[in-house]
Amino acid sequence: MTGNQPLLSLRGIKKYFPVGSGLFGKRNHFIKAVDGVELDIYPGETVGLVGESGCGKSTIGRMVVGLTDPTGGEIYFDGKKLSDYKRGKDFGRDLQMIFQDSYSSLDPRMTVSDIVAEPLVLHKFGTKIERKKRVDELLERVGLASYHSSRYPIEFSGGQRQRIGIARALALQPKLIICDEPVSALDVSIQAQILNLLKEIQRDMGLSYLFIAHGMQVVKHVSDKVAVMYLGRVAEFARKEELFENPQHPYTKALLSAVPLPDPKLRDRERIILKGDLPSPANPPTGCRFHTRCPVVMEKCKTTDPTLLQIAEDRWTACLLHNAQRT
Repeated sequence: MTGNQPLLSLRGIKKYFPVGSGLFGKRNHFIKAVDGVELDIYPGETVGLVGESGCGKSTIGRMVVGLTDPTGGEIYFDGKKLSDYKRGKDFGRDLQMIFQDSYSSLDPRMTVSDIVAEPLVLHKFGTKIERKKRVDELLERVGLASYHSSRYPIEFSGGQRQRIGIARALALQPKLIICDEPVSALDVSIQAQILNLLKEIQRDMGLSYLFIAHGMQVVKHVSDKVAVMYLGRVAEFARKEELFENPQHPYTKALLSAVPLPDPKLRDRERIILKGDLPSPANPPTGCRFHTRCPVVMEKCKTTDPTLLQIAEDRWTACLLHNAQRT
């Protein structure tokens, strides 16, 4: 069940990275990694954020946990501006992140016990004995044994290291976890185990997830709602079932047409091939950013920038086909 008020709200957030320099060293070009994103996540809910590499989805995750500051817009967490929330003592407790690379995100010089206990030490949780007990409980919760606590990350497989990262993220009982492509580097069979573990933990603890991925099947497995990103913006947002059964944006349709289907009877569906490469976020196209690759492009798409329009309850899309229907 979700609450009535969002736990996390993104309101027009932007992240521009300066590149190059002009006269007197002034920056005159920017990579618009994120360019005006609106998104809500409610308590106990998983929102999948999906799109091609370079669309800005990981940058959003880093802004939410405070690893980088927005260029514009506001992020609200638990009813407060994130900039204010970061100054509070609960910031590190309530917001955690699981990273894509489970090896580089774990200090190879530290034992598993020290890695998992680090947040507890930083937040002065209990005595040394109480922290040891908490570490053992967390390792058991993610499918590892207490005797693993004395080992080092290099002694574990990729899936086991990701379990260690999950245990560390759970140490302070957060409200929201940013999952930044946590299974993309794992074998398919191990991916399923980690995804099922995350769902079990969410059910038991009432957590919210922002689940970042580039594969549609992965977000389908774990998400309640899905936001499809293209070149720094949300192209479509909907409940999972509605988005997969009846996609509205041409980009979403193209992504779904590439997903393998297990039923041979359905494999003769039309495959939508997008033309060209993803444009540079340093020089995005005028008008609709997708128009250079869109299979149903109209002349006005080249000059008119579509807004993210609500077309039904919990259903939004940024496409001039829908904008025209609503005018």
